[in-house]
Amino acid sequence: MKLRVSAVQYHLHRIHSFEEFAKQAEHYVKTAEEFGTEFLLFPEFFTTQLLSIGNEQGEALPIQDLPGFTKAYRELFTKLATAAKMHIIAGTHVTEKGGKLYNTAHMFYPDGRIAEQPKLHITPTEVHEWNMSAGDGVQVFETEKGTIAMLTCYDIEFPEIVRMVKAKGADVIFCPSCTDDRHGFHRVRYTSHARAIENQVYVVTTGTVGSLPTVDFMRGNFGQAAVITPNDVPFPPQGILVQGEINDDMIVTADLDLELLYEVRERGSVTTWQDRRTDLYPDWA
Repeated sequence: MKLRVSAVQYHLHRIHSFEEFAKQAEHYVKTAEEFGTEFLLFPEFFTTQLLSIGNEQGEALPIQDLPGFTKAYRELFTKLATAAKMHIIAGTHVTEKGGKLYNTAHMFYPDGRIAEQPKLHITPTEVHEWNMSAGDGVQVFETEKGTIAMLTCYDIEFPEIVRMVKAKGADVIFCPSCTDDRHGFHRVRYTSHARAIENQVYVVTTGTVGSLPTVDFMRGNFGQAAVITPNDVPFPPQGILVQGEINDDMIVTADLDLELLYEVRERGSVTTWQDRRTDLYPDWA
């Protein structure tokens, strides 16, 4: 089984209407469609661009206003996914439930279904500055091309949660990210490689680029898309199928061969998934 994936290095800049946001999103989807993409990943927090629309006084909207765009966001990406016949992991969008804010990853299926996965590990900035709440459960999602998981940015830095989705059957982890400096970027990038090696899975990740000068905590962005593999003979030696140019507005595309994962799990140079010592430490299989 093979699937073609693309990841967007989404360029953040000030906009004046939801229509501008929609046109930018459509541009990336149409570009991916020209490449024959089956799964398209947008970054974490890319919908914070909507806050730059501002109010009547010209001030950026607060994070608490972002859930007000949820209906329009869901309608837009449902339309784009069904028209392109593509699975779109539309980054994350801030949603509200029970009076709490959640940083929620969404996957829009080609048939109009929508899957959601709230971020499980919340950074101090999300907690203290934006009053975000953590999700309370992890899922995997079945598609006609295999089983995937959506783990957002900080989530990938916790090996236990990735072990759990692998045990549930996920072969591809989509990791939308948003980091404002090199330190945060490399934390996500290095741990994405570690999770791919430990669990013998693919990790597709990307981040925001550009800046939102009027939106607090989105003024700086350091991002790069990458498709990451286990480090074994069938794959590139550095475990990178493709990566973008850092901080450029662009899309990267690669083909994932799931049969290669199954092969290295059984007969690889190392077989990290089957060799885990469940007699010494807990497991979720």
